[in-house]
Order: sequence, then structure tokens, then C-alpha cells
Amino acid sequence: MTGTGPGLRDLLLGSGEPGAAAGGATGRGGWLRLTRPESTKGPRPAAEIKPRDVLLQLATAAFVVLLLVAFAGSWASQRLAERQAVNDAAQAADLMAEAVVQPTLSDGLVTGDPAAVAAVDSAVRQHVLGRASVRVKIWSPQGKVLYSDERRLVGQQFHLNDREQQALRDPSLQAEVSDLGEEENQFERGQGRLLEVYRPVWTPGGQTLLFETYAPYGPVSARASQLWRGFIGIMLSSLLILLLLLAPILWRLLRRLKQSQAAREHLLQRAVDASTEERERIAGTLHDGVVQDLAATSFAVSGAASRAAAAGQPRLARDLDAAAGTVRTSIAGLRSLLVDIYPPSMSAAGIGDALENLAAALRTRDVVVDIAMPPDRQTGLSESGDRLLFRVTQECLRNVSRHSRATSVSVKVRRDDSGCELTIADDGVGFDAQAVLSAPERGHFGLQVMRDLVRAEDGELAVRTSPGEGTVWRLRLPTP
Repeated sequence: MTGTGPGLRDLLLGSGEPGAAAGGATGRGGWLRLTRPESTKGPRPAAEIKPRDVLLQLATAAFVVLLLVAFAGSWASQRLAERQAVNDAAQAADLMAEAVVQPTLSDGLVTGDPAAVAAVDSAVRQHVLGRASVRVKIWSPQGKVLYSDERRLVGQQFHLNDREQQALRDPSLQAEVSDLGEEENQFERGQGRLLEVYRPVWTPGGQTLLFETYAPYGPVSARASQLWRGFIGIMLSSLLILLLLLAPILWRLLRRLKQSQAAREHLLQRAVDASTEERERIAGTLHDGVVQDLAATSFAVSGAASRAAAAGQPRLARDLDAAAGTVRTSIAGLRSLLVDIYPPSMSAAGIGDALENLAAALRTRDVVVDIAMPPDRQTGLSESGDRLLFRVTQECLRNVSRHSRATSVSVKVRRDDSGCELTIADDGVGFDAQAVLSAPERGHFGLQVMRDLVRAEDGELAVRTSPGEGTVWRLRLPTP
């Protein structure tokens, strides 16, 4: 490109591929990608709602809820079953203590009388041990094992815990899941988890002893499984019924919402089309009316100037020539305004001439504008693509004129097999793109509008700029 200053050449030569992350950091050499290519073209809402997607999300949410309910139900069932099993074991142990053990106790058990021990052992083995109980112990208040079906424990001394001592002081029935880590439970550790129940019993002489029995934990698991199956069955059926009731209602609501979105999009498109038609009408009226009248006036004034010069009135001729020049300047201004109001037909004038018209308006402000086009001056895009390329160029050059204080601008259009690429670089003051995007000035929405337009055409728009470093815009549009 010719006619560009060193700063502009640096901007163009340093323009690599835009960064991959939208909203990424910008700076010298860093790109901010404003749009990404979409899977489909055409205007559409930012977040299109699809009934199938919503129903799938609802089913996923229901599955997650079901998992949470199943987990919570399993935990609750385990706790409830354990509580019920402990209560059942306590009631069974209390009954065995009253009906079986208490009648067989004698004062000789405290002194270790073999006959007294044998009487208790016979009753325990016949009526207590079995599926409901796997271990029986009778303690003295001092922590001595007076009797146990495990004979190796008889006569050993252990420390009674607080709950066991409390059961002796205030006669009561106590039940809990046994802590098999204690030394007294060394012979029960191979039988899995156990439920421990203890209560006081009395000899005929009134001596208080502690009766303790251990029940298997297996019924707890069976009861928990039974409760869980009942609980999850009710929850699952209720959830499925709720989903079946909600699904048609939700489907209808989503269809109505989608229809409403389509109607709003149609109205928006109608409004855009109406605005375009109105701009075209205004531009046509100005071109065919005011511009033509001014052109005729310019010719008339020029003719009058020639006649005045022939009649020997040089001063009048100069005044008329000046007036004709003013009219021609006004015509040029009006034509530039017409380009801003409504771009020329791409099919009639061509994209190359349309860009030249934009550049001409900027050159009147002493800005050097270079335009590079393919040899055939065609982009290979559809008419809507050419119109978008024109509008992006128009917005970028308008920003150059209003904000950048640039002295030179380069506009380059490059075509390849996959699409068309537009690059616009200026050597102006640059700006903070992220700040403009996140907090635009009041009434300034050019950047957001460009981004929305490019996204609607399935294009990609990126900018590389920072304060004091100039600006490079890159637009990529796919071949139709």
C-alpha cells in the first residue's frame, strides 16, 4: 500500500490472527475478538429457546433430584432402621432379663458359686442366645464380669462407661450401637457390628447387677433396605407423575414463547425494512429533486458567468463563478450525505465504487485514504454480505473522522476460497475496546451495532487497538 505513514505500516504488518478468546486482553499486537462464527446464518435472538432442550434440561434436573432423593432416602432409611432395631433389641433384652435371667439369679453368683453360675448359664443358652442375641454378660457394679457365655471373660475386671454406671444408679434400659474397639469386646469383634443393650437386674438378696446383651446388626440392614425401597418407590412415582403433568403444560408454554419470539423477530425485521425503505425514499427524493435542481442551478449560474464575462463585466463574472462553485460544493456535500443515509445499490454501482464514495468524504478532511481491492473489484459475497462490508467500513471511517484524529487510513479487501476479509487500519489515537464494550458512552452504540450485524451474517469481527497505538479492524465473512 502506498501513501501510508510508518505507524500505519507497523499496524498492518503486525496484524496476525485474532486471539481465540472473546473478551481477552488487548494491547499492542493483541486482538479482541468481538464475534465468533455461528452454526447458522440470519438474524436470530441471542438465546433461542428450544422446547426439546428445555425438556431435556427438565429430565436432567429430575434425574439429579432423584439421585439426591435416593441418597437422602438411603441415609434416612438407615438411621430410621437403626433406631427401630435398637428399640426392638432393647425391648427383647428387657423381656429376657425379666422373664429368663432375673428368676435364675442367686446371691451365690456374686461370690462365684459354680451352681449359681451354672443355673444362669443353662437359662441363657436355652432361652437367650440365638438369632436375637450373640453374647450375654452380667456385671458387678465394680466392673467385674460375673457371668458370660464367653467363659474367658468371667472374672475379668473392666471399667464401666458413664451410661452403664448411669443405668445402675438410676435403673433404666439403655441401648446403642456397640463400640467394639473397647477391651471388653475383644471376643465380639469377629461378628460384625452389634447392638448393645443393658439394664440392671437384682439378686434375691437385693444386690444390683448389670445385665448386658449383644444383638446382631443384620436386621438393621434388612429393615433399612425395606424402608428405602418403599420410600424411593413413593418418591419416584410421585416425581414421574409430576413430570407427566408438567410436561404438556411446559411444552405449550415453550411453544407460545417461541411463537412470541418469532413474532417479535418478524416485527423487528419489518421495522428494519421499513427504516431502510424510508431512508431509500429520502435519498431518492434528495437525489432526484434537490441535487438535480442544484446541478441545474450550477449550470445556469456558470452560463450567466460566461455571458457576463463576454459582456465586459469581469467583476460580475467572478461573483457568479464563486456562486457556481459554492453550489457545486453543496452538491458534493449532499452526495456524501446521501451515501451516509443510504448506500448505493451494490448490484448497480458495485462495492468498489461504494467504498470510494466513503473514502471521498473522508479525504475532504485531509485524511489520506488508500483502498485496495481484488483485481475484479468483487468480494464474492452476496448482496447482503456486500452491504454489511459497506456498513462496517462506513462505521469504521466515521469513527476515524469523529474520534481517532488519524492522518492516514488503509482499507484492504482480500478474497480467498473460504470468504472475504476486510482490514481497516488507521494511525490515530486508538481506544480501550473492552471499556467501550462494557460501558459505552451515552448515545454511542456503533461498536455494539457492528458486532450484532456481523454475528447475524455468521461473520467474525475483531479489533486490535489500545490508547495511543492506532486501530486495526478485521472483518471475515464466509463465502455464500
